[in-house]
Amino acid sequence: MESTFARIGMDTSRGELQIEQRHADMSIEQPRPEMMVDRRPPRLTIDQTQAFEDANLKSVFRMTEDVARQGYQQVMNMIATKSQEGDELMMIENGFSAIRSQAERNSLPPQSDFNIGWIPSHNSVRINYDPGETNIRWNVRTVNIEVTPNKPIINYYPGKTDIFLAQKNSLNIDFEI
Repeated sequence: MESTFARIGMDTSRGELQIEQRHADMSIEQPRPEMMVDRRPPRLTIDQTQAFEDANLKSVFRMTEDVARQGYQQVMNMIATKSQEGDELMMIENGFSAIRSQAERNSLPPQSDFNIGWIPSHNSVRINYDPGETNIRWNVRTVNIEVTPNKPIINYYPGKTDIFLAQKNSLNIDFEI
């Protein structure tokens, strides 16, 4: 008797998994900010009117006003003097020698005021400075970020197992008769 066992054969192929991940698509947009500037310029003012008047460099209109004012003041002073002299003459009966005192007063030259003066006078030039103003405002805009994720690419190849009969079983019986 002769026997052989059956043998099983097995072929396997491994499964394969491939994953590919692409980068996400991203877009970034930054709108420009807006800058608004409001400005009032600085201003320097120099007024030399008083300095020019001190040097007798007046305009015709100003000189006319000054002469008219001086004339008016002299007329008022003369009216006051004549009124006072008239009042003194009215008091002659009281023994007051008005004519003699008026003659003395009118015969003497008027006293002159003398003093050191500077032309132009101190602080006659007026300087005024306005520094101005600057306002800066910003309109800042937000950043726009858009992200689109990409799905992974997955390739799967399943493994395979083939089972087959590599050798058949056999049984041989020999007997002799």
